[in-house]
Amino acid sequence: MPGTSSAAASSRAGRPRAGRTRRILAVIVLTAAVVTAVLALTLGRDTGGDGPAAPATAATPEQQEPANPELLALARRDADDPLAVGSPDAPVVLIEYSDFQCPFCGRFARETKPDLIRDYVDKGVLRMEWRNFPVFGAESEQAARAGWAAGQQDRFWQFHDEAYGEPRRRNAGDFSTEKLLAMARTAGVEDLARFEKDMASDAAHRAVTRDSDEGYGIGVTSTPAFLINGRPVLGAQPTDVFTDIIDEAAEQAQRKAEGGRR
Repeated sequence: MPGTSSAAASSRAGRPRAGRTRRILAVIVLTAAVVTAVLALTLGRDTGGDGPAAPATAATPEQQEPANPELLALARRDADDPLAVGSPDAPVVLIEYSDFQCPFCGRFARETKPDLIRDYVDKGVLRMEWRNFPVFGAESEQAARAGWAAGQQDRFWQFHDEAYGEPRRRNAGDFSTEKLLAMARTAGVEDLARFEKDMASDAAHRAVTRDSDEGYGIGVTSTPAFLINGRPVLGAQPTDVFTDIIDEAAEQAQRKAEGGRR
């Protein structure tokens, strides 16, 4: 994935990577990117929208790289995390590295997330943990801090859905302070003065930096990028790609739990 755009993912050059964990993910991600690119060429997909290629059919679960324990350990499972949804004890955790200005992140939010919430999160199978990964400049950074600020009033996911509710222009003022305040108001954030203060706070900056550094530290350079129980998935893939991997991960977790009881 270094230096290039994979199918259905928007990217920019990442920070220098070193260490065993980063090398592991770099190999895994490069393999996945090659599979996706080859499939895109094979299926004759056109590039879509804002530069990166439109989603190609991803590898089946059997073709996916196995879950990596070091990546699996990135799941925070913090019951008080307002940027997560689902039981902290769910057998499967999906970590999403996203940018509010990324069109493919928006596609995932509108087309896939509702199905995953209904079919897996609400049934206790899946937990989704958001990581801010702003890659498109100042408005992305500000939108990330706004999302964090909404979370301080337990309205992150409502803000998320409003921000992704429709395609928006990138770095053209759609994520200005005024527009973000309007999104927060629509999302039901009650104390807008606190929201604006939180958005500009050092705490917001530290939280966004923590998420970004985590992503860059394991080799993520494009959005959206996902880890499903430690298994990387790149781009806004079709919903059934996610459900297949979640189903397999849930089955593996169940087998492991049953083995531990024997």
